[in-house]
Amino acid sequence: MTTIDHPAGRPLPGPRRRRTTVAAWWYGLSTLAIAVFAVVPYLTSSLRDQADQGNEVAINYVDRSTVFQVFLYLHIAFGGVALLLSPLQLSARVRARVPRLHRVVGRITVAAICLAGTAGAALSTVNLAGPIGTAGFGLLAVLWASFAVTAVRAIRRGDVPAHRRWAIRTFALTYAAVTLRLWMLVMSAVQIGAGTDSDVAFDRAYHVVPFLCWVPNLLVAQWLLTRPDPTPTARPRLS
Repeated sequence: MTTIDHPAGRPLPGPRRRRTTVAAWWYGLSTLAIAVFAVVPYLTSSLRDQADQGNEVAINYVDRSTVFQVFLYLHIAFGGVALLLSPLQLSARVRARVPRLHRVVGRITVAAICLAGTAGAALSTVNLAGPIGTAGFGLLAVLWASFAVTAVRAIRRGDVPAHRRWAIRTFALTYAAVTLRLWMLVMSAVQIGAGTDSDVAFDRAYHVVPFLCWVPNLLVAQWLLTRPDPTPTARPRLS
């Protein structure tokens, strides 16, 4: 697993490099886990089977039109691709040693985000959380694709710093697939532990995550991009 460097492209000092390496491992393993957890069931069994097993998302879409079911599979499949490839795109080592791979994988990732985001915007109109979900998931889908396209436009005009900033913001939104499930797990567990019925706990949690799964991610990304650089400045030598 490789590390994510400073947004400005400068080398990180030792302690920050170690913390960043740990973060890179976490991002890589968590995105892999969620991509497998979220995608594989839909590849190995039908939507009807998933609904019969109690999958709330499958229950919501199993009796909807073919159009919405196609959008669901597009969102799941291409969202999984974007989730798997995004940590690789943030790797400083890959960018430095295999720039062609970075460019090729970047094109695939952006295409996957645009397809998954478009499908996600359509799905937000029939989501389980109602108007709150339409607003939260719909805005997430639009911003996700928009940030990815903005990152591409920045690199095409040769603005590498802007490209990296927009790429980090894009990853923050891609990572919503992970944080959504973490928030759902935590909030449902807390409510069930307090004696709430599991179905009620799921419903309450799902009405919160449409914004909670991505707004904090984006705020953290923006903080990382704007915080002062702690790298010490070299002092001039006296003659």
